[in-house]
Amino acid sequence: MKTKTDLILTTMKVIFWVVFIGLCIKTGALLISFIVSLAINPEASKNLYLGLNLSELYHSNLKHYIFIFSFVFSLSALKTYLSFLALKIFTKINLEKPFSTKAAELINKISLIALGTGILAFIASKYNFWLIRSKESILETNFYFEGWKEFLFLAGILFIIAQVYKKGVALQTENELTV
Repeated sequence: MKTKTDLILTTMKVIFWVVFIGLCIKTGALLISFIVSLAINPEASKNLYLGLNLSELYHSNLKHYIFIFSFVFSLSALKTYLSFLALKIFTKINLEKPFSTKAAELINKISLIALGTGILAFIASKYNFWLIRSKESILETNFYFEGWKEFLFLAGILFIIAQVYKKGVALQTENELTV
């Protein structure tokens, strides 16, 4: 009979897989629609993904269009990669001996990716604000650049957890040597 923890972990693993697949689809759809808008049909810039309309920016300044889309795509790709790393944790953690070097490295890597995502979202948000202020375009892309504070906060929490985890690895290794 499974314990309650095993059931929760299995449920979380399924949810993480669903999120990962959804983010992969979103990132792929963004990339394909961007390529179509540049190479085949500029009208595709009206609905890049779920109502993302950058057609005004496309027609007024192609350079800003590419920059804004690059931010949207990069943030989506980083979120996808974060969900992949979160899935990878399930393969690295053994509840019998929870502290391993690989898991500690993975948690540290996730904190660094979260930090990078937060910084990139902050830069994208400020660039978007600058475009709106300079009347270059009226963009409704704030939705894609929100959350930079949360990512920075997440990065800080995960960094602390990574440090505690590293200490746990050291203590577990020391304990195994003394037995």
